[in-house]
Amino acid sequence: MEGSTPETSAPLAVETDPYAMALKQFDQAAARLELSPGMRGILRSCKRELIVHFPVRMDDGSLRTFSGYRVQHNVTRGPSKGGLRYHPQVTLDEVRALAMWMTWKCAVVNIPFGGAKGGVVCNPKEMSETELEGLTRRYTTEITPLLGPASDIPAPDVYTDDRIMAWMMDTYSMHVGYTVPAVVTGKPLSIGGSKGRLEATGRGCVMVIKEAAEHFGVRLEGATVVIQGFGNAGSITAKYLDEAGAKIIAVSDSRGAIHNPNGIDVANAMTHKSKTGSVVGLAGAGAIPPADLLELDCDILVPAALEAQIVAENAPRIKARIIAEAANGPTTPAADAILQERGAVVLPDILANVGGVVCSYFEWVQCLQKFSWSEHQVGDSLASFMSRAFHDVYSLAQQRRVDMRTAALMLSISRVADATAARGIYP
Repeated sequence: MEGSTPETSAPLAVETDPYAMALKQFDQAAARLELSPGMRGILRSCKRELIVHFPVRMDDGSLRTFSGYRVQHNVTRGPSKGGLRYHPQVTLDEVRALAMWMTWKCAVVNIPFGGAKGGVVCNPKEMSETELEGLTRRYTTEITPLLGPASDIPAPDVYTDDRIMAWMMDTYSMHVGYTVPAVVTGKPLSIGGSKGRLEATGRGCVMVIKEAAEHFGVRLEGATVVIQGFGNAGSITAKYLDEAGAKIIAVSDSRGAIHNPNGIDVANAMTHKSKTGSVVGLAGAGAIPPADLLELDCDILVPAALEAQIVAENAPRIKARIIAEAANGPTTPAADAILQERGAVVLPDILANVGGVVCSYFEWVQCLQKFSWSEHQVGDSLASFMSRAFHDVYSLAQQRRVDMRTAALMLSISRVADATAARGIYP
């Protein structure tokens, strides 16, 4: 960065490195659990890491080589599960961190999955549909040795969607010679997707916010809400909070941020983004610097973008009473300590955004059983899982007198450690 020096830039780089964040969070929870050094070594390490480099023919006839990753952190409790992101800043350490967080997510809601994650270094906004399909099919081919409904099951993540999952499923199925719907989740309904899957992350986040608001004395009716990131998770969270009576006063996306202290019409914002590609320019809302959005005076803050958005530098200026992490790893450990000291309630990512993983589990089960659930059944089951997970974490937080993130990690890590001990070490 222009004007920075190694002495000033290095501490922030260390603080915001996602894998360093994930390891520090693990170490803090493992210390409270008094895990043995051997068990810490097992759970701290990723089981498999695959790096692939592959060519894709572009629309102009040229060949371009892309790099991709698939990391399996842990498979002790079941096949690994985790999204696939397309982003120009994807790194191996980021994918490692996301895979580890996925392990804890699956354990906190007690579903039989381990954690995995994938990523391709690319800018999908600058690629045609034909180029994206070629990239997806070739990447899927490269990681096929890891994939399978009983081994590793991808899902959508940043800048990937049901269309990408359909191409992945088809590619894998063509390789094995028969259709395998359960190899991915987040698919279109026409090829085995689940009703309610698209809304599950945001809907689950709101379920956790409602539980937290009740337990921590925040009235949801009329509460002011700021949402960073207006993609699938952020927009659906905004929609359900709006329906619950909260007032969405600011939202942002990759192009900018908008603010209206009297409230933003969420339906209009979703329509505007669908038509223009951004919330910027929405009638009735003024533009603000994206960096200022997190520091607005509000009751509930929902970071729903990328990692390391709340750091030690801006944490003292964050005013929200409840912070619900719809994104993965948006708060650094240093910022966590600052927020905890001032009494903010942080609903950690491995709890707040686990709704998508839960619904992916439902989709996987439906594909294996070849039996489709109704949207009502999906919604009721999601509510049951989210409520139980919140109360498990909240009870442990009260019992051990720790914050919600530490409690969620302690619960998850203990479940994986117990499963590891029960299975033993082979050979």
